[in-house]
Amino acid sequence: MLRLPFVRAAFVAALLAPVALPVATAQSVQRPALTATPRFAMTPIQQLTLSNGVPVLLVEKPGIPIVQVNLVVKAGSVDDASGQTGLAAMVGQMLDEGAGTRSALELADAVDFLGIDLTTFAGLHTMGVDLNTPTSKLADALDLMADVALRPAFSDAEFERLRAQTVVGLAQRRDQPNAIASALFNRTLFGAQHPYGRTASATTVQALRRDDLIAFHRARFTPGNAALVVVGDVTAASILPMLEARFGAAAWPAAAATPSATVTPAPQVTRRTILFVDKPGAAQSAIRIGRIGTARSSDDYYALQVLNAILGGSFTSRLNQNLRETHGYAYGASSMFAFRPVAGPFLAASNVQTDATAPALTEFVKELTNIRTIPQDEVDKGKNFVALSFPESFQTASGTADMVADLWANNLPLDTYNRYTERVMAVSRADLERAARTYIDPAKVAIVVVGDKASQEAAVRALRLGTVTSLTVADVFGE
Repeated sequence: MLRLPFVRAAFVAALLAPVALPVATAQSVQRPALTATPRFAMTPIQQLTLSNGVPVLLVEKPGIPIVQVNLVVKAGSVDDASGQTGLAAMVGQMLDEGAGTRSALELADAVDFLGIDLTTFAGLHTMGVDLNTPTSKLADALDLMADVALRPAFSDAEFERLRAQTVVGLAQRRDQPNAIASALFNRTLFGAQHPYGRTASATTVQALRRDDLIAFHRARFTPGNAALVVVGDVTAASILPMLEARFGAAAWPAAAATPSATVTPAPQVTRRTILFVDKPGAAQSAIRIGRIGTARSSDDYYALQVLNAILGGSFTSRLNQNLRETHGYAYGASSMFAFRPVAGPFLAASNVQTDATAPALTEFVKELTNIRTIPQDEVDKGKNFVALSFPESFQTASGTADMVADLWANNLPLDTYNRYTERVMAVSRADLERAARTYIDPAKVAIVVVGDKASQEAAVRALRLGTVTSLTVADVFGE
């Protein structure tokens, strides 16, 4: 089958855990001190338009004969109807299971023959098709991409096979502490019916029908909902006719945008609670701690990027140094803010040795409390790390395309990245401490622990961090 890093290997995980846990690595080391404000200016983003109104965002990268083309559609799991959780993800997974005149196997063979990378994805707010191809194969590769995006077969046989496969995968999550912890964490923060808190189940997936997928695709994959991002060894003059022939009005008649579902901001956590899910005999405890964060449009975005680097977003962050280096409780510990069109979660997390469960919780709370005070040298180090790490996102054509697509998906100005490092370096110590007080309140967090109840729950209760509620895996998934 086609290479689908999101919806193939991680399809079930994506349904369960829209928050991707960052991993602190040894490469996330402190960078040299800055002696001047760094400047970053990406190659200009050219704005073109197809005859049906589809915007084309082009970044020319001559010299390496590679082209990345991303079709991004403003639709996703937030648009799943009641009782159909998992629909958008299933649509994303089915796009390449036969398209145009080709069966799934014929399509996979065509991709392999060209030596290209054609992937599909489905997230919370966006979905679509990504193509990475040698420039010499671009025309043939675009033909396949257009079939996958616009003319998927949604065959009965492939649908039945993938639905059954998905149901099996959903059952397997009962044995996966990370999946259990993520599902419960999201549901606790946002509620079981909120688009950010609900998860697919065997019941919702089994209820899906082929016609549901066809209707979703027809309604959401419209020119009014889509954009094409192109990065690589092409020019506007060379690429626009190729895109027009495959994605313009003749192939894809103009149609207005289908409004995406309205996502209501979730109420903030008001007290500290602990949910302990029993996983008898677990060698580790999966810990997730957090609350509601803020949207991508927030004025505090840059301060929070730096704050998170200091707290848990780098190898030398406070959480990782504490839990990994000082105490040896875990291989790593990290934190993140999930910036979305509507406020996503703030999350601090780690998988710790079972006998370190209670001590690790103590250290987490300590670090979440102490982050309200940040010495100037740590402020400088955090800004240094964020500013000098930023250009790495643009090292490849695919990375650049993802960054440009993010601008479009979040309705941000196309020159946003040219001001990124400047705005990061403008963050002050006062900005960080205010942001910490505003967005990180250790007295008002949801704490999820998945581990061995018999050996660890008593020690967790003895901490008196908050009300402890014992749950089973069946309580989490309800089936």
